Amino acid sequence: MRIDHIVPAIDEDATGPAYSVPALCSALADLGDDVFLHSLGSPIKGSGEYRSCSYPRLPFLSKLGFSPKMNEGLREAAGETTVMHTHGLWMMPNLYPAQVARTEGIPVVLSPRGMMDRWAWQHHRWRKRAMWWAGQARAVRSAACLHATAPCELEYVRELGISAPVAVVPNGVTIPDANSIRKRAGLRRTLLFLARVHRKKGVDILLRAWRNIQERFADWQLVIVGPDDGGWLPRMKVLAAEIGARRVSFEGKIPQSEKCRYFASSELYVLPTHNENWGVSVAEALAHGLPAVVSRGAPWSGLESNGCGWWIENNVETLTSTLRTALALSPDELASRGASGRRWVEESFSWQSVAQTMRQVYLWLAGQGPKPECVLT
Repeated sequence: MRIDHIVPAIDEDATGPAYSVPALCSALADLGDDVFLHSLGSPIKGSGEYRSCSYPRLPFLSKLGFSPKMNEGLREAAGETTVMHTHGLWMMPNLYPAQVARTEGIPVVLSPRGMMDRWAWQHHRWRKRAMWWAGQARAVRSAACLHATAPCELEYVRELGISAPVAVVPNGVTIPDANSIRKRAGLRRTLLFLARVHRKKGVDILLRAWRNIQERFADWQLVIVGPDDGGWLPRMKVLAAEIGARRVSFEGKIPQSEKCRYFASSELYVLPTHNENWGVSVAEALAHGLPAVVSRGAPWSGLESNGCGWWIENNVETLTSTLRTALALSPDELASRGASGRRWVEESFSWQSVAQTMRQVYLWLAGQGPKPECVLT
């Protein structure tokens, strides 16, 4: 098959779709398919596994990603492609495949990537509602299949009255070599937050919970790693100072290559997010042998059933109580939980496994295979 993936932008230092879409492309190419990645700007180059093309956007409509060149490129690709798979909502690259499909008869898979959940709808809600009626609704409803990374995302799709088939397939994660995750002792034990510093990620909740326990756990520090999104990072620095949160380090944006160093020097990962369709940073932490404390805004109930963390209500009181329990554990006890988490992601979330499942979805849409069990109608 030829499979064309479309994502608005790729940033080498980014997470989310900017990380997962190229990884999926590489894994699909490893299975022998012809894979092409289309994006605006400069995409990450695969090491020969898949082909890629970047397109310029119109500068005066850059936030919406208007790109006649991309639209033209996708129409040219339609003559060769088997399936198009677009990732995200609210930008023109997420509408162009539907326009192509209407004229060329190409099946389109659409991955909302967390942009259809209740919290996301409330963020810039008037702009999104305008975009919905301007064309996004038609693009969603005309998709041959939607892709949800967790059952909760399937629920959001159905709440909007979308009746199209939905393939529930988790994201994957790159499993690091065991030698690269050996823990490195530091002056203090480290509680790690590694994600975008955005209002939905709950950094304010984390800082208040940390302030409540910092005196009891003087041998621990809180390290917050991630780029500013929407001016939230400077606000969180001010909040930390105002409430007296000490031993807090804001590291800012780091390249993908630096993540392993932070995971290796930490003992526990925390993500008190308000809403998440999956949460790649949780999977990355587990793959590096870190147990995790994650709010129920993310679909990680398996943390508890697999003995590798805590899945909790997202408020200051519950996070404070949970951190008191987790930080009181010995390094060996935390490491044992982390080892359980690594085994879980190896079995369930490797890119090879995810790519094989997505390939079955593409074959079904192309009329070359039966409907996979992951597809719900």
